[in-house]
Amino acid sequence: MSASREFHWPIRVYYEDTDSGGVVYHANYLKFMERARTEFLRSQGFGQAELRDDLGVLFVVRGLALKYRRPARFDDALQVVTRLVELGRSLIKFEQLIYRDDELLVDAAIEVVCIDAEKFTPVAIPVIMRNVINPTEFE
Repeated sequence: MSASREFHWPIRVYYEDTDSGGVVYHANYLKFMERARTEFLRSQGFGQAELRDDLGVLFVVRGLALKYRRPARFDDALQVVTRLVELGRSLIKFEQLIYRDDELLVDAAIEVVCIDAEKFTPVAIPVIMRNVINPTEFE
């Protein structure tokens, strides 16, 4: 199995996702993106429990930059697009975009680091993951 160029994850906006103005609360976009990255990894055969229990690693966000362009509202059907941009020794860079139909609402650059599940120190991304999530697929 090899990684595809981009991964799409549908999200429905629920009432609990909105603020008093009826639009998605800004921090909830991060939750949508986190879910999409998790599902991207699961689609490649790497569930969070397996990463921790079998491979002894976790992935944590090291940095991010977001730009909010348009608001999403209650009951909107959204698509979170996840693209692997770079695969380093212990670092993965993602681009994530959130759309409503063809309208770009949010774009983000997100860096995650592979860490030892017990020591919480950076470690190399497991070779088995590298063999599946191949950066040359994304050039």
